[in-house]
Amino acid sequence: MSGKSLFDKVWDMHIVASETEDVPAILYIDLHLVHEVTSPQAFDALRTRGLTVRRPDLTLATMDHSTPTVPINSLQELKVISEPEAFEQIIQMEKNCEDFGLKLRGFDSDERGIVHVIGPELGATQPGKTIVCGDSHTSTHGALGALAFGIGTTEVCHVLATQCLLQRKPKTFAVNLVGQLQPGVTAKDIILAIIGEIGVDGGTGHAIEYRGEAASRLSIEERMTICNMAIEGGARTGMFAPDDTTFEYIAGRPLAPSGTAWDTSLSNWRLLPSCDDAKFDKEATLNISELKPMITFGTNPGMVIPVDGVIPTPSATDTGFAKALDYMQLEAGQPLAGTPVDIVFIGSCTNSRLSDLRAAASLFKGRKVADGVRALVVPGSAKVKRDAEAENLPAIFQAAGAEWREPGCSMCLAMNGDFVPAGKLAVSTSNRNFEGRQGKGARTVLASPLTAAASAINGVVSDPRPFI
Repeated sequence: MSGKSLFDKVWDMHIVASETEDVPAILYIDLHLVHEVTSPQAFDALRTRGLTVRRPDLTLATMDHSTPTVPINSLQELKVISEPEAFEQIIQMEKNCEDFGLKLRGFDSDERGIVHVIGPELGATQPGKTIVCGDSHTSTHGALGALAFGIGTTEVCHVLATQCLLQRKPKTFAVNLVGQLQPGVTAKDIILAIIGEIGVDGGTGHAIEYRGEAASRLSIEERMTICNMAIEGGARTGMFAPDDTTFEYIAGRPLAPSGTAWDTSLSNWRLLPSCDDAKFDKEATLNISELKPMITFGTNPGMVIPVDGVIPTPSATDTGFAKALDYMQLEAGQPLAGTPVDIVFIGSCTNSRLSDLRAAASLFKGRKVADGVRALVVPGSAKVKRDAEAENLPAIFQAAGAEWREPGCSMCLAMNGDFVPAGKLAVSTSNRNFEGRQGKGARTVLASPLTAAASAINGVVSDPRPFI
């Protein structure tokens, strides 16, 4: 019998009741991340049934999706600037956390931020944990060797009430990364290239493990960017094996183990990487030495080309492809570089960490945002904001003509006052370019912070490499 993969080890450690043909497995959940959009109905269901939250200590709550990214000084001011539905979600989240005894990282918390940013930075995300959230991009936490995936509102209720979840075991998919990143090419380009290669359904029914010598050289924040978008390739989750880079990242964080508990945890974490003879149900390899900066051109993340490439020509029978180009107001056979840009958004749970902001600032320094372009830079958390301010990054952005905002999901999903007007083209560091994702009629191209910054400076979709 072959050895176990990282995924298999973590899965097996959390089985409460085994899967059968008729019934999914029952998994124990180590950490439940909760935000204001997918939790209201779940809390209402608890009230209706007279149930409590089983493990408040394993539930981390924040507000991120609906929160405005402009400064808020009062509840009345929040009500004035927020959409009615968003305001109600925020108020209800505060009430739900108070009623059920949960600590909320709210407006008055110096630990607030995007849920997939604050989990790792607080040290709550740890190797070998099972982590769930009512959000598709929960796979982000797999960067630290956790088994993390998004769940629906009904499942949010199940986990709140029982700290367990019904789940079918996915298959395994090894994505082997080899080579060395070239200047101007980033982790965002790696994951866009992977999705372009395997397709938006290539990972369906699988848990991906990103492995290989190139994977081990990536920082934790780079790994988070890659795992964040595993779902966009159809996968249930994405994971990296924990290593010394992981342990150094976690050590000393507020919710990380300490003392003898740290020693015990470290010993256990070192046992998690896949066995040398582990077998995977599917494999793919990407040589990152050959990568160029990548950018999307259509209405899903798999419609992606090198920034200096040309838009492919669809087959005569591919009506979906033609429809996407029509929506994006682009033509097959033409380059995307040079296309006029209206808005640039640097932020989201994909690319709003300090390293992302440093990368963008390195291009903006001493330069200006092009006339007619609106550029927003939105930190992923209050801590990222403080750290960026300590490095004087906001001054660089503002001197260039970009807006420096408060933490939140912002323009990723256009439900908090930040949106792309109809027909306008946005270069975005977020994770989804679906029709209307950033606003009704908005046209989105996904790219790295470097490509986004270069495009803001030039006023057209641009290759960042001449700036490096």
